[in-house]
Amino acid sequence: MSSSPPTIAIVAPGIMGAAVAHRFTKSGCTVLTPLAGRSRATVERAKAAGMQDASLPEIAQRAEWVLSILPPSSALALAESFSKAHRESAASTDKALTFVDCNAISPGTAKRVARVFDGSPVRFLDAGIVGGPPKDGYDPAFYASADPANADLLDAFVALGKFGLRVVPLRGEGAGIGDASALKMSYAGMTKGITGLVATMILAAHASSPATAQALMHELNDSARPILERITRSVPGMLPKAYRWVGEMEEISSFVREGLGDGEAHVYEGFAHLYARVEKALPEGEDVAVLKRFVEDAKDVMREGK
Repeated sequence: MSSSPPTIAIVAPGIMGAAVAHRFTKSGCTVLTPLAGRSRATVERAKAAGMQDASLPEIAQRAEWVLSILPPSSALALAESFSKAHRESAASTDKALTFVDCNAISPGTAKRVARVFDGSPVRFLDAGIVGGPPKDGYDPAFYASADPANADLLDAFVALGKFGLRVVPLRGEGAGIGDASALKMSYAGMTKGITGLVATMILAAHASSPATAQALMHELNDSARPILERITRSVPGMLPKAYRWVGEMEEISSFVREGLGDGEAHVYEGFAHLYARVEKALPEGEDVAVLKRFVEDAKDVMREGK
């Protein structure tokens, strides 16, 4: 890879994508993204990050890297659309171009995305983002894995660190396409699964009676205070993201099913249903009100107990 700042495409300019783009543009990189048909808020976010509007065919001709950062349900469709655009754009087959799927998808889905580029000059990397959007003093980890025959791609991706991307390559026994996604699924299954678990129990306790929910909160404060503290941090942050976490839980369910079987996978199907329920209750439906009230009451109880 050249030492000069590369041209990178990021699809799409959501909160994560735009934050990553801002890191690159601050380091002198050109960052492209398709903005046709996007909302005014999305266009403004992209422009604030220094991103330039470009169609998929333009990206195929100009970019050295394409980072797919989307809701999980859109990952395969983007890969197919980009592959088609690349074939039809008459992009030079001599130019190195790598498509990096950075989405919260199961290893099986990651392998299906990779197969889209079979027989194409476009090379593929599997990546999983652990952490929130980058900001001053904080960098999420982009775990990345590649087909063993393309180990040089990992080195090239790691080299983007000089432009602001923290890449952690997955190497070693058995590592290949799907393993970065597997790590992301495992991590999110724990962190977002815990949030789904506590939200489920808060709602179930309240459905029995408000008194039950209050008693639960006081018992957590007395005997499991770290759990109550986590609830006050994780539940409010989950609410605006619930719509995105539905698809992620479905992908985690597929990941668990691939590795352990159907029975264990039902846990995450339940969390997908829970997050869909929360999404439907936004902005101020009963379930959301119950969760918010529990969090505020918990904060008061913890302050009184200090």
